Amino acid sequence: MNAEQYVQAYIERARDAQQRFAQYSQEDVDRAVRAIGKAVYDDAKRLADMAVEETGIGNAAHKIVKNQAKPKATWWRLKGVKSRGILRHLDEGIVEIAHPMGVLGCITPTTNPTMTPVHNAMIALKGGNAVIVGPHPRSKNTTMETVKVMREALREVEAPEDLIQCVDTATVEVSQQLMARCDATISTGGPGMVRAAYSAGKPAFGVGPGNVNVLIADDAKDLDAIAEKIVRGRVYDNGVLCTCEQSVIVPASMLDEFVNALKEQGAHYTDDPDDAARIGAAVFSDGVMAKEMVGASPALIAEKAGLHISPDTALIAVKIEKTGEEGELLAKEKLCPVLAVYAYEKFEEGTDIARRNILHEGTGHSAVIHTESAERAERFAVRMPVARVGVNMVGSSGLGGAFDNGLMPTATLACGTWGNNSVAGNLWWDHLVNISRLAYAQTDREIPSDEDIWAE
Repeated sequence: MNAEQYVQAYIERARDAQQRFAQYSQEDVDRAVRAIGKAVYDDAKRLADMAVEETGIGNAAHKIVKNQAKPKATWWRLKGVKSRGILRHLDEGIVEIAHPMGVLGCITPTTNPTMTPVHNAMIALKGGNAVIVGPHPRSKNTTMETVKVMREALREVEAPEDLIQCVDTATVEVSQQLMARCDATISTGGPGMVRAAYSAGKPAFGVGPGNVNVLIADDAKDLDAIAEKIVRGRVYDNGVLCTCEQSVIVPASMLDEFVNALKEQGAHYTDDPDDAARIGAAVFSDGVMAKEMVGASPALIAEKAGLHISPDTALIAVKIEKTGEEGELLAKEKLCPVLAVYAYEKFEEGTDIARRNILHEGTGHSAVIHTESAERAERFAVRMPVARVGVNMVGSSGLGGAFDNGLMPTATLACGTWGNNSVAGNLWWDHLVNISRLAYAQTDREIPSDEDIWAE
């Protein structure tokens, strides 16, 4: 059986399940969505341990948090939301009606082999779709086990198990067939996989690379609290999330105080250019993130860089001067607990550093500002070519949606046309349905004259 035939068998089972699911009531749909989210939530520890053992990437304790937080937040936002049939009646005589897209392919990264498939499955099923998960070869067993947990949950609520499937052959050919033969694809992975999804000939939802730059405004008051948030975000799951803080840009007058606050949070700080060069060479190989450094511990990074650090170091903070635009490797996305630190004199200069780094890598993704001023936050956001700007939040946990902000919880942080993506924002269930608009003729509406239309 070739790859095309192999994938087609999955699609036929998915399509049959989806067509049966299309007859389910809103209550039955929601019961299925809740069931799969709760099943992964309950099994979070086993799946987290399995992921770390299989991939060697990340922090098991943090993966437990991810495996629970994402389905929990997702269900809370989906709970009670109408997604079947007529959604709403609008002014202007418009009625919106939801229709499922059908069968969705979901390409899953090795960094999030449980969290990504459960979130994608929850929002896909909310829209009445079926999903076929394509696992990463390095995390295939964990992803397959996650799908098994969700299928068992569907069976318990008497929903078709084949609403969620996982291919058991993780090859490039199989992924290509999934992207080419499903009705649409959610591609959460590296730039190459995202490009492949967009070139497959079917609608696709992808992401761009992250490179979250954090500006501390000159009106910031509690540097200890800010440092705690930045460190917490930078070290989360050993820094593998695309939402993790990458560079922090600090007023020069506050640099010493901020560095001391970083050290209080367990950071090793260096402003030695030679150290910076060695760390850059350790983390990157020919300008690309070194595979063995993805999700690596500070101790492992330091060992490779020839740096002496305390055994309990939480992260390595490195002061640098140049931006990514100027060739500085440490200004790029680092999928490990290394934090670049900049100093600036004026607010505009700090904003410019962030903008230049993001334009070099991470365009469309995310940025964060810590400030007491809405005016400064808005000035910063206007200058940032990104889909999300977080204010006074932990980037790693907040930018992907959380209980304490208005962003929708997601595993796919789309970057708009900046990142060659079809969506700018947090992928949500309403991106995964087709909306029909019933439009009533309104004979009693006043039609403007040509003079009124063109009047200055």
